[in-house]
Amino acid sequence: MTLPQLNIYRHDRGTRALITLAGEIDPATAPQVQAALEQCLYDGITVIDIDLTTVGLCDGSGLSVFLDASRHAAEARASLQLHHPSPQTARLLADTGSDRVLLSRPH
Repeated sequence: MTLPQLNIYRHDRGTRALITLAGEIDPATAPQVQAALEQCLYDGITVIDIDLTTVGLCDGSGLSVFLDASRHAAEARASLQLHHPSPQTARLLADTGSDRVLLSRPH
């Protein structure tokens, strides 16, 4: 059995951060995502964009991390948005109503 693998890349531009996730977000990797997002807020980032282009799977534990981080961001007067979710992740977001909170809106 192989352990789930997740790579997290962060690129800051001023007070904005782009977080690119690559791999699977599940109970084993969700704490890594949570730590990375909390670190952004700790570092004074006010806009967190999360690119999910290369995330194959995101389960309820990942969704929970994103919702918690979004709430923490709002408390810190920051914003957090997900971009480019896979069809599976988009379905999870839509089925739970989280898409209205977490997904970026096309301008």
